[in-house]
Amino acid sequence: TAARQRMMAAGVPIVPGTDQPVQDDAAARKVAARLGYPILLKAAAGGGGKGMRVVEKPGDMASAFRAAHSEAESAFGDGRIYIEKYLTAPRHIEFQILADRHGAVVHLGERECSIQRRHQKIIEEAPSCVLDEALRSEMGDAAVKAAKACGYQNAGTIEFMLDSEGKFYFLEMNTRLQVEHPVTEMVTGLDLVKEQIRLAAGEKLGFSQEDVRLNGHAIECRIYAEDPENNFLPSIGKITFASPPAGPGIREDSGFFAGSEVSMYYDPLLSKLIAWGRDRQEAIARMRRALREYQIAGVETSIPFCLQVMHHDKFVSGKFDTHFIEKTLLEGSASPESLNADGTEAVAALAAVLFELENHKVQTPATPVGQGTPVSLWKLAHRKLR
Repeated sequence: TAARQRMMAAGVPIVPGTDQPVQDDAAARKVAARLGYPILLKAAAGGGGKGMRVVEKPGDMASAFRAAHSEAESAFGDGRIYIEKYLTAPRHIEFQILADRHGAVVHLGERECSIQRRHQKIIEEAPSCVLDEALRSEMGDAAVKAAKACGYQNAGTIEFMLDSEGKFYFLEMNTRLQVEHPVTEMVTGLDLVKEQIRLAAGEKLGFSQEDVRLNGHAIECRIYAEDPENNFLPSIGKITFASPPAGPGIREDSGFFAGSEVSMYYDPLLSKLIAWGRDRQEAIARMRRALREYQIAGVETSIPFCLQVMHHDKFVSGKFDTHFIEKTLLEGSASPESLNADGTEAVAALAAVLFELENHKVQTPATPVGQGTPVSLWKLAHRKLR
């Protein structure tokens, strides 16, 4: 693609692959034979995991190519497919950049986006726990170089794949603010929407690279209307009760409320839950509490699964890659005992219920919008503990 060609010209490392779209599965097999399996089919106009297929052996190429082409055509109106060598155990690291019309470009540090399913991000954090200052500086410089190579202006993201040996490769550039931008806001103190508007209006960047400082650690969980117990199938229906968490370091960005209809025709993302802490350990602890307090009734959500991730040994230790979810599902999730080892989570849930009782005296027990049996807040809390 044009992006890969520009990155090569600018000296930004790229994953071995094709510079032009491949025409059919026969051509794709020839490229794969040269690169070596596994390979990744990617939509030229893609994003969000759509139009992407991993191919492990030649016999799988025809069906995978058809599926990727069809999905890309349906999602983007552009069925062109190119090929990259598939990295078997990478981490997905991206850098937020800001660029004005006057030639100034800065990066705001990285985001760790390796917790994903079917190439769709689910949990993000900033900064990454695997980057030291030297690698952060090297990757940040590459991100700035990438933005300058294409004359980019405004807010954007340069995404990389990082292998187990510390080598990184350009993945793609997103010319927008992404879903996960709040974690960068939390650790930099910047309002990225405000900065984006200022840049679009032609103003100069109000700070330099030397002014950017990362403070603490932030984690974001995407809350989807999906059923983790049923292969993450979309959950549709009316939201009958909703009570978001609060407290120190907690932020919730959402656009739903009790009475909202969750349709099968739109993306199932309900909200973004963000937790900030002075370090990663505190951010994880705050996210656990917030997930326990988060109450949504009427549809299934990814809240229980996000909570399991927050307790998983590999996540807590930072020893994970983009295959974490598949491996976790195969190996089994965190045990109920580990989720409530010392009883503190139960106490937090109880405190949340008492808070709700205090603030919903007139409405308690909570009655779903429309017809239906009243739902006790105690029952809602019990469901969270199961």
